[in-house]
Amino acid sequence: MSSNGYANPEVLVDTDWATNNLDNENIRFVEVDVDTSTYEKGHIPGAVGWNWQIDTQDAVTRDIPDEEAFTALVRRSGISNETTVVLYGDNNNWFATYAFWLLKYYGHEKVLLINGGRKKWEAEGRELVVDIPDYAPTAYQVTTIDKDIRALRDFVEASLEEGARTLIDVRSAAEYSGESLAPEGIPQEGSQRGGHIPGAANVPWSSTVADDGSFKPAKALWDLYEPLGVSPDKEVIAYCRIGERSSHTWFVLRYLLGISKVRNYDGSWTEWGSLIGVPIEKG
Repeated sequence: MSSNGYANPEVLVDTDWATNNLDNENIRFVEVDVDTSTYEKGHIPGAVGWNWQIDTQDAVTRDIPDEEAFTALVRRSGISNETTVVLYGDNNNWFATYAFWLLKYYGHEKVLLINGGRKKWEAEGRELVVDIPDYAPTAYQVTTIDKDIRALRDFVEASLEEGARTLIDVRSAAEYSGESLAPEGIPQEGSQRGGHIPGAANVPWSSTVADDGSFKPAKALWDLYEPLGVSPDKEVIAYCRIGERSSHTWFVLRYLLGISKVRNYDGSWTEWGSLIGVPIEKG
């Protein structure tokens, strides 16, 4: 597979590689979809399905799973500390990259992403099955937590005053301007106000992928971000509505372009657009 000029090409695998490693006992394929019913209709043989509404967030606190819940999730998925996790999903890997970010937050070392995700797998006519695998639970233990890849609201607000960080709003132009509160086709809910965080530049997440769902080459990606002042030595904060699209951009910036200091503000506009006393911009 071509490296396409990526800083860390090893985190991406193609569909041929995935097909050739379906029976590898040291690998666990995990599917995470926007449409939570998709997995049950057919998935890569041996793949575990994670439901983003249940497994990769705490719906009560509207937070990421705590360490206990995360540990329980990976244990029952047959994932040990030594397992290589290979992620993929629909919508060009929206929630697959969110799961990637979550695994990295909790310090899992070996995490890969199928370039092109489910879209490319299906387009190539590769095998899908409906059998749900049943793996023996593991004794997984979280050994480290990387809080530096997450931005909380106080950190974001402080960044407005410091001016030392670049804010990237990865939503659609309509959401960024304040005309819409959600992506097209998704219910308009989650925040009280429309607009964007002051000073944030708008680079929709979708501009980073080709028609087949795979990532564009590094040069094309740099053409999107470099004019905004994004560089390897400046910290970047990405946000969207609930954190999944911004995790996609976080992945692009951190792994494909090699920017070492990138944070995902997973509270995103659902949180910021409902806070009392914080500034917003429209247009």
